Amino acid sequence: MCNKLLWITVVLFVGTRTALPDEGEVRGAAPAITSAVMQADDALPAADSRVSARDFGAVGNGTDDDTPALQAALDAAQTQGPICFLPAGHYRLDGSVTVPPGVTLLGASGGVPHSEHPIGTVLLAYGGKGQADGPPLVTLKPNAVIRNVTIHYPEQTLPDVVPYPWTIRGDGELCQVLDVTLTNPYQAIDFGTCWNELHVIRNVFACPLKTGVYIDQCTDIGRVENVHFNPNFWTRMRLTPKFPGGDIKAYLEQNLVGFKIGKTDWEYISNSFVIFPLIGFHFDDFGHGPGNVVMTQSGADICTEAVRVDRVQPHAGIQFVNGQFMSTVVVGPENQGPVKLTNCGFWPVGETKEQIVKLGPSSLLLTACHFAGWDQANAGLPCVRASGGRLSLVGCEFMAERKQPITLEPGLTAATITGCLFRHDQSILDNSGADVQSG
Repeated sequence: MCNKLLWITVVLFVGTRTALPDEGEVRGAAPAITSAVMQADDALPAADSRVSARDFGAVGNGTDDDTPALQAALDAAQTQGPICFLPAGHYRLDGSVTVPPGVTLLGASGGVPHSEHPIGTVLLAYGGKGQADGPPLVTLKPNAVIRNVTIHYPEQTLPDVVPYPWTIRGDGELCQVLDVTLTNPYQAIDFGTCWNELHVIRNVFACPLKTGVYIDQCTDIGRVENVHFNPNFWTRMRLTPKFPGGDIKAYLEQNLVGFKIGKTDWEYISNSFVIFPLIGFHFDDFGHGPGNVVMTQSGADICTEAVRVDRVQPHAGIQFVNGQFMSTVVVGPENQGPVKLTNCGFWPVGETKEQIVKLGPSSLLLTACHFAGWDQANAGLPCVRASGGRLSLVGCEFMAERKQPITLEPGLTAATITGCLFRHDQSILDNSGADVQSG
């Protein structure tokens, strides 16, 4: 159940600065919080600031259910912690746990644990089998943290994938998922079902089967950093039972949405990646309004639809900088907000048709991007096809020879195409009847 209360946290900082920040500084205060979290990464908690789940009966033998003991330790950490330490071991969870406000669930690892080397803290998730809408394995209450653990679903199968509830759900302000590996979650990280702000999702490695990260109902500045989705975290793991075999690539290509982004204000996504998805990054209104996002150094690899923008906020839209996409970006017919891609690269897969499909009334701006290998079937399709709204291409390079770079179709309002490099005699095929300027 989502938290229905408005949690207000008051923090007193002791330092050299005594002046209060002005209004302009308040909105920018969030990066300082993130920096503080990052600077504390390597700090080992003092013994008097933590409780051990072993002291509350957790065994960690992979056989006995440790759910009640772990929850008791987490509850105790509210007054005896704030850290609930889970020593190295394999902890079977037949149920769900909740990390209380301000408490950290900390595993035994100095960094990001790897499923090929499961010598630290491993949570074995048995609860919720067959119940996609059931309680999450771990719920984070306001300012709760989970970090330095591996989570594995021993009873997951392939190709008959079993639905499970979300692995981790955030519920409130400044919830954090740090340095976590998830071998085979059906639904990995949920910051959309409950209202939230200022979430931090950093250094997460996983093979999600349906949804990687879901963000919605975020009303202020969430951060997603260094999130990497790749089947190797399941196929190469050294946990038992081993990977069951089967065509994991084919399954993901038909089912996985890497990043599902709805209502969020000023979401920052950086250094994040997904391979073999049905859709890499999907932006839409999932019931609470659309969002606006700045995405840098991120990409989707080996997929037919790297990015789908169905709806983003009309006043702010979405920006991609230094992205890598293999292969297609689609801007849907209902989108109202601007979509901007700067210094991005595009490569094909065998099924690639166009690499940019622009529909609907919004604006699309492409700057210093390069495109290679579209129209893999040689069907005469263009790299960029625009049939709605406004289009700007500046300083882009179209690297395929004897293939149509740009086609402008009826429904387009206006286009500006300047300073681009082409390898085709007819670089722009204009059937739009729109105001088109090129040079």
